[in-house]
Amino acid sequence: MFDCAPAKKHTEKINFDVPVNACDSHCHIFGPASRFPFDVNRSYTPPDAGYDDLNAKQANLGLRRAVLVQPNCHGYDMSAVTDAISRSHGQYRGVALLPAQVSRAQLQQLDRDGIRGVRYNFVSHLAGATINDVSAMADMIADLGWHICIHADEISLLQLLPNLKNLPVPFIIDHMGRIDIDKGLHSEAFEALLQLRDCSQAWIKVSGVDRLAGGVAPYTAGHAFMKAIIDIMPDRTLWGTDWPHPNVTGEVPDDGQLLNIFGAVCEDAALRKKILVDNPQQLYRFNDNQTTGATA
Repeated sequence: MFDCAPAKKHTEKINFDVPVNACDSHCHIFGPASRFPFDVNRSYTPPDAGYDDLNAKQANLGLRRAVLVQPNCHGYDMSAVTDAISRSHGQYRGVALLPAQVSRAQLQQLDRDGIRGVRYNFVSHLAGATINDVSAMADMIADLGWHICIHADEISLLQLLPNLKNLPVPFIIDHMGRIDIDKGLHSEAFEALLQLRDCSQAWIKVSGVDRLAGGVAPYTAGHAFMKAIIDIMPDRTLWGTDWPHPNVTGEVPDDGQLLNIFGAVCEDAALRKKILVDNPQQLYRFNDNQTTGATA
């Protein structure tokens, strides 16, 4: 029995020129469960959304690169992600969930497999990590050129930021910190997020606008927050769909609409290229000689 809705086929036509080698810097892959079984301790069970589905979504949106963030439903088994990366000819990369006792040899193999970071969940329905876990892992991955991804909410974000600034590796705040936008652009949490402009190791994903806006399309309430982040730290901003949108509130988003929202908020073509192409290349080191989409 599934407790997540399936991904929606995007219907909204993209209304701007998507730059070559544009990247969806935050998406997931689920199964197919017949080949890549879900973890027995998962907190949700989604329908399959495998490599072929992801590749079709990418082609429909005019995107060529993707960062596959390991979902809770696959636990520490990275097989679905690394298989997708291997099929992408260097155009997909991954962010792992890893146990604290991961070995040096395992990290090196994951690096060869295209993994470029480790994610930690601090939101209430997925929580389990501590800042000590994050710090210890950061020390282990520093020489690999990896980064830490933080999935936080407003309360945990404010608690985490002072420690994150001391990490020896870059860190990324997913989904704009999932702040409470009802508190406005000058809330304590959002102002703390914007202050990351002064921390050279800090990055923010302007993904999850649908989640910030409570699932009410076209998610207008979240647009100003995206723009504020883009305006203040354009060199360290990433964009992603969060496809196939596990555990969303309201109707599953149309990914074409999400890309158009980014295009409307970020009107300058050169800045779009920076966020969609240049910035992700810094962190994920895609095969730069590829200008065609991933293939099976």
